[in-house]
Amino acid sequence: MYDRKTWIVLIVCGALLAVNLYFSSQNQKAAAAERAAKEAIEKTQEEAPRESTAELTVETPPPPTEKETVVLQNDLVSYTLTNIGGGIEYVEFAKQLDVGSETSHVRVNRNGAGPIGTIAGAGELLENVAYAYKADESEEGRKAVYIAKLQSGLVVKKTYSLKQGNEPGARYLIDLKVEFENASANALNLNQWSVYLGEASPLHKKEISQQVGFFRREGGSLHFTHSGKFKGGMFGSPQSVINSPTDESVEFVGVTSQFFATVLRPKDPMNTSMWAKSAQVTVPLGPETVTSVSAGLRLPPVTLAPTERKEFDYLVFVGPKHNNMLRKMNKHWGTGWGDVMQYGLFWFVSRPLNWLLNTYHNLLDTIGKSWSWGLAIILLTITVRIFIWPLHAKSTHTMKRMSKLQPKMAELKEKYADDPTKLNTEMMGLYKKYGINPLGGCLPMFIQLPVFFGFYRMLQYAVELRGQGFLWVNDLSQPDTLGYVAGIPLNLLPTVMAITSFAQIAMTPKTGDKMQQRIIMFMPLMFFFFCYNFASALALYWTTQNLFSIGQTWLMNKVPEPELKAVKPSKRKSWVERMAEKQAELQKQRGGQPASPGAMRDATPKKKRPPRTGG
Repeated sequence: MYDRKTWIVLIVCGALLAVNLYFSSQNQKAAAAERAAKEAIEKTQEEAPRESTAELTVETPPPPTEKETVVLQNDLVSYTLTNIGGGIEYVEFAKQLDVGSETSHVRVNRNGAGPIGTIAGAGELLENVAYAYKADESEEGRKAVYIAKLQSGLVVKKTYSLKQGNEPGARYLIDLKVEFENASANALNLNQWSVYLGEASPLHKKEISQQVGFFRREGGSLHFTHSGKFKGGMFGSPQSVINSPTDESVEFVGVTSQFFATVLRPKDPMNTSMWAKSAQVTVPLGPETVTSVSAGLRLPPVTLAPTERKEFDYLVFVGPKHNNMLRKMNKHWGTGWGDVMQYGLFWFVSRPLNWLLNTYHNLLDTIGKSWSWGLAIILLTITVRIFIWPLHAKSTHTMKRMSKLQPKMAELKEKYADDPTKLNTEMMGLYKKYGINPLGGCLPMFIQLPVFFGFYRMLQYAVELRGQGFLWVNDLSQPDTLGYVAGIPLNLLPTVMAITSFAQIAMTPKTGDKMQQRIIMFMPLMFFFFCYNFASALALYWTTQNLFSIGQTWLMNKVPEPELKAVKPSKRKSWVERMAEKQAELQKQRGGQPASPGAMRDATPKKKRPPRTGG
């Protein structure tokens, strides 16, 4: 039979092999995606410009002062199109209400400089000219066709068509076909124009501004830039326009807020770039301004000779950042939709937690619709705490044993107060004598950090929680403000969170010196101020976790106290001992450490005092 060390080596080797195989497969997928993108670009560049079957005959457009709108809609979303700019003026969601309202629906691009789909020219300026609406080619409620001639002589024809079908995300998608014809006497390079994506901004003053920005996906990776980059920060200067690298194989681009996103996806990857701008806008119930981000995708470097035509096909998504829906869209509308969630480094935790949250909600929704999301968060928190129970139990057991060493530690600190090197060596020897790993109390807590940050990130982006109430909470995506005192909001859940955090720490075995214990007791107060204005869903999660931990600690305290007895000495030195020896060796190389301050004084030659002169 293998001994314990052999099993450990086999397990570690197996884990490394699995990690290597996983990343090898991911690299192969990324390489395949990159090759496919390059082949698509080469194919597009090699093909002669396709002629549009529709004749681009320009009608006399109505005067620019006359604004006409057309609505394309389904049961979830309505697109209001305008002839000024020939695009989508705003998008309204039937089942998403503004914060604190029961009648006003969420609108995307409400602060846009122009409609989504507007053509922008030199200097990223929108050409909001009047377009003619071609009623004979349009279909009421389903399809809208616009046509106009720009000052440059470029004729532009746009066709907006709602997606039909029940595929995931289909009701938030709209097809956009843009046809160009050079009606001038000179050749025109289309790269000087771009398609406007619209804008994204916080819908409410409590939304997180750092999650507003623009993104692009290229080479299988999504690159996000938040709105703060326009200010420049500590080491940069403010920027009015941010441009992405040129000549990149762009799969799709978009602008996003905390809960909603607008995505423009070419039919085939384009060898082009995008631009983005920022502006200051106001939000409901807040006199202060917030940053809004707008962007555009440049057309590829294609030159049109006089009378030559070219068309481009896009897929436009304007909708909520719903993780389950976006990930299912990968099978129908191209890869990469799930990346729009931007879960970050701990996506491998956030994605399954979001799936489990929705699963619990679907089960609880049949019991009580009004509280189903709050109960789902509580049930999900308990599930996670049960999963990491062994780590918590191991940490508590180690901390109890370490607390029994405190009297011996105090004796060593008093005995070797003037010799830190000797003190470290003796302390390591004490740990080894009783078989205690000094990292055993905190290491399990560090292992839990990915779960905490993944949970935190998932709840931040959970658009499902918008407008959902629980107990006294009206909206789980907002703070649970009960009222105001001298302009200061009264949020109850963060207060309960802080109280339960203090109770949990009070029940935890005390380790370390008094200063460390005071710092630990101060942490709940710090997190209280840090999380006071966060979404109530986060405070609900943290409070539930604290209550569960209190119960877990109470059960652990019922278990008989671990005995502190010496273990059989091992010839092999622990990792902590080796680190302590290396530290002592470095100190010796720097000149050694005296045994006491008196030794330092004796080793220093005394200077002779000069003779006294004068009175």
